[in-house]
Amino acid sequence: MTGEHALLEPAATQWKEALRRTAHDMYHVPEYVLLDARLAGGEPAAFWYGEDDRQLLVPLIVRDIADSDRRDAVSPYGYPAPVSGAPSSDVAFWERACRSMVDTLRQRRIVTVFVRLHPLMDTPLDTLAKFGTVVRHGETVSMDLTVSVEEMWRQTRSDHRNHINRARRAGTNVVFDDWSRLSEWVEVYHDNMRRVGASDYYFFPCDHLAALHEAVGDRMHFAVALQDGEVVGGNTFFEHEGIATGYVSSTRRARNRYADELLYDEVRRFCKNRGDTVFHLGGGKGGRNDSLFEYKAGFSPTRHPFHTWRVVTDLDAYRRLVAERSPAADPDDMTGTFPSYR
Repeated sequence: MTGEHALLEPAATQWKEALRRTAHDMYHVPEYVLLDARLAGGEPAAFWYGEDDRQLLVPLIVRDIADSDRRDAVSPYGYPAPVSGAPSSDVAFWERACRSMVDTLRQRRIVTVFVRLHPLMDTPLDTLAKFGTVVRHGETVSMDLTVSVEEMWRQTRSDHRNHINRARRAGTNVVFDDWSRLSEWVEVYHDNMRRVGASDYYFFPCDHLAALHEAVGDRMHFAVALQDGEVVGGNTFFEHEGIATGYVSSTRRARNRYADELLYDEVRRFCKNRGDTVFHLGGGKGGRNDSLFEYKAGFSPTRHPFHTWRVVTDLDAYRRLVAERSPAADPDDMTGTFPSYR
């Protein structure tokens, strides 16, 4: 059996129809992919495959490869795994969809695909591995919002609880969805990005965050921490089908100020009150179990493995690119930097 397939633009009706039939997260909606592609300097797209009432969708950003007639594709920021109305146990459907993706992208001269999988979603890793390489990185952390507030507090590490209490005693308070304070917080955020030496991509501009909020409306929120009227921290996050997900957060660096822990506590209470069932905090930098992961792990005992999926659609073209641009790299090693010609 062969289904329909296409590489879609954000306005395509098949994109929205696939999402209507499929459990998904904010990273899969076309408005999100469109705005993230503008930041990344690529073309927003999604591979779509359909058989009757079963569909598969993979959001992508398609990028030019400099001085080449080839292109490659990468996931938008976040966890935009392949999503489908077909369960992972329907191996035959997933195999047909993946094979169609590889063929379709190769015909479009797209040499490689790098996809971040969603730690909270059921994805058939064994099936994906037949069409590429699945790499396990570290773990991500989520908070179970179905338990009581008291239980969430018990699950919180003692040093975080202490810091949250100290922040409240210092008069720090958190206000939700006062978007008039966004530009003040973005200055705090950019200061932190400069301090940690982040790449240009992570300096999300105020205009991007405002445009994203305008595009998705009440599915995006902004929590701002204030002390004596001064913006000392902020947290942007999404809500989608019961999943709350952190997007960008940062606090002003200062001794004995614990706005960051307070923001996490207030955001989880806010999301619980709105009926969300889980708050996904994500993991460490690059998916590693590093100090950032350990910090997030102090809020909840719930862990999820994080994987990426690396696909080469045209092995000969890929080998040529690696030989030309990264001759010291091993083109057969798909587990390190991918694609290794970049």
